[in-house]
Amino acid sequence: MPLNDCRIIELPRINDPRGNLTFIEGENHIPFDIKRVYYLYDVPGGSDRGAHAHKELHQFVIAMSGSFDIVLDDGDRQRRFHLNRSYYGLYICPMMWRTLDNFSSGAVCTVLASRPYEESDYIRDHGEFLSLAKKKK
Repeated sequence: MPLNDCRIIELPRINDPRGNLTFIEGENHIPFDIKRVYYLYDVPGGSDRGAHAHKELHQFVIAMSGSFDIVLDDGDRQRRFHLNRSYYGLYICPMMWRTLDNFSSGAVCTVLASRPYEESDYIRDHGEFLSLAKKKK
């Protein structure tokens, strides 16, 4: 899938003076059914996360609190996305190398995933990723 398939998606917002509400429905607001949810927090300043790709997994990433950047690489091009609102998320399609960095203090990154954890779906070597990405084109 090309890098252009990865995109920011605005989620529904219900504004209320008592506090706002945002919700996500799999296969409605995001293009997959949600099978797993996890979150990253207490990331030390200057640290990064990710540095891998997935063969089949689709993900939707939200900055629930604070902000961070996600750099996506499809093997040909890179694009940086800045997430800082809980009603926007980044859809990441399979075969995208991703690195998360520039975490603000107190940032919470929530990830919705299309599959349960499967180590066999990970590509952790960037050279291997580049080789597989070229074969898919």
